[in-house]
Amino acid sequence: MTRQAMNDRPSIFARLRQQVPYIPKTMRLVWRASGVWMVAWLMLLLVQGALPVAVVYMTRHVIDTLAGIAGKGGMGSSIVFPLVMLGLLLLTDQILLSTSQWVRTIQSNRIQDYMSGLIHVQVMAVDLSFYDSSVYYDRLHRARMDAMTRPLALLDGMGSLCQNAITLAGMAALLFSYSFWIPILLFAGTAPALWAAVRYAGRLNKWRRRNTVEERRCEYYDWLLTMRDAAQELRFFDLGAHYRSAYQQLRARLRNEKERLEKGRLLTEFGAGTLALLTTALAMLWMIFRTIAGKASVGDIVLFYQAFGQGQRLMANLLRNTGEIYQNVLFLENLFELLETKPKLCDPENPLPVPDLNEELRCENIEFRYPGSERTILQEFNITMKAGEIAAIIGENGEGKSTLIKLLCRFYDPDKGRITVDGRDIRDLSQTEWRGRITVLFQEPVRYHVSASENIAHGDITGNPTQEDIEKAAEASGAFDVIERLPEGFQTILGKWFGGAELSAGEWQRVALARAFLRRARLIILDEPTSMLDVWSEARWFSRFRTRAAGCTVLIISHRLTTTMQADVIHVMQGGRITESGGHEELLNRHGRYSEAWESRKALSGL
Repeated sequence: MTRQAMNDRPSIFARLRQQVPYIPKTMRLVWRASGVWMVAWLMLLLVQGALPVAVVYMTRHVIDTLAGIAGKGGMGSSIVFPLVMLGLLLLTDQILLSTSQWVRTIQSNRIQDYMSGLIHVQVMAVDLSFYDSSVYYDRLHRARMDAMTRPLALLDGMGSLCQNAITLAGMAALLFSYSFWIPILLFAGTAPALWAAVRYAGRLNKWRRRNTVEERRCEYYDWLLTMRDAAQELRFFDLGAHYRSAYQQLRARLRNEKERLEKGRLLTEFGAGTLALLTTALAMLWMIFRTIAGKASVGDIVLFYQAFGQGQRLMANLLRNTGEIYQNVLFLENLFELLETKPKLCDPENPLPVPDLNEELRCENIEFRYPGSERTILQEFNITMKAGEIAAIIGENGEGKSTLIKLLCRFYDPDKGRITVDGRDIRDLSQTEWRGRITVLFQEPVRYHVSASENIAHGDITGNPTQEDIEKAAEASGAFDVIERLPEGFQTILGKWFGGAELSAGEWQRVALARAFLRRARLIILDEPTSMLDVWSEARWFSRFRTRAAGCTVLIISHRLTTTMQADVIHVMQGGRITESGGHEELLNRHGRYSEAWESRKALSGL
């Protein structure tokens, strides 16, 4: 590393100053999560901080009283009170320890639940482009790892810091009564521990950031090896050994690097501990000489030993707490990076009312590329869909058909051009209200491992659909008979995660279609709605669909010509734009790409 690069790097303390604002932010989150339990925690640590000083002071009183009684001979009543007080103090300390553990358990559960909720809300709020960048995946990975433990660890560190500081202040006051330089020696002997802790925290944080992708790759390999989704291919192509080896090699490298970090930390701490031991020996020798010279009593030497020993331990803990706070704050930066991520797609300040789509939906001169990509997906894309029309789009893979759906849902905004409904740009509408007026079957719908009824009800969860509504949607999609044959009908859990019934790919697609049909929307968008259906089911489905879609505007994207041919208007897509439009017979007579595709299908059917 060059001298200039070294000079450009912020120092440990400059870095610490940058992270300090995260401490009050985290404390506010903890307060919202635990409230009154945080007050109880604060009160307990204040009392627990003062108790050790009282115990040491009372121990000296007991020793001096015993020494006085031993000098006179016999047992005196004067020893009873200090012994009882010492016993009560020790009992109180034990009670408070158990109580604080109980309070901490409650705090821990509430903080973890609150942080999970924050992340879930934030992840649902960010743009879909969040998932197009590995940088965002890294940020999410680090935040999820740290959100569950770091706020509580910071709280524990802050609590221990306060408690140890209170106790240390009391011990320092006791030691100061012997000589002013004893507390200074105490600090000098333990200061290196702070440097060691802060240095290790910084190195660990850099290691985490540098290896986030590799840690996620390990999780991916683990997912491949353990989840059902990949089970068939891993066995058929004999890929298990390959991915086990990849996982083990990567884990070994990460493990070795962390072990080297830990080794360096332990060696540094050993050196700091040796220095602390030497300062203890020096202080005790000084106190022993004072006792021999008659300047201190037996109780004094006991108090001094306890106070200095505990003071040194407390000072080491105090500095270690500071290091842990620094480390936790470094990692909490990952959490706040996620929580402070703002969506780029925002509603206008005063959204316009969502039109009823009584006239037309238009895409005008659309140009679009995904964030971070140089490839233009859609260019000079124009299409007009009249209200009440069933339109179909056909084209090769990668032409941008599914991308168009994302733009229509306003998961992204076009780089150029606009999408209008009855003349209003959808960017002038509320995203939530606009999406509530349309329904979509995505190309890869989610297989929810809940009951069949819940699977379909997800299509309009806020509308509280009745069982009758759910069954009608199932009839329209062709899923009704499939569900009725299940062991518990519509109450059967689907999927194998929770011991339910597994469906075929086509049956899952029918359930997803029912979910889309449940929402009574004026605009219906279906991406490959019949890709998993057999030819007999496809014909019956389209007949039912026309009845269900009466009065609605429909956009169907499909590679199946037997599906698209039944649309009112067919649009052929090539090179990110529409190149042909018309009815089935009209396009056949043009002898263009649609006609070529139809003739190819006929040729294949004749084989």
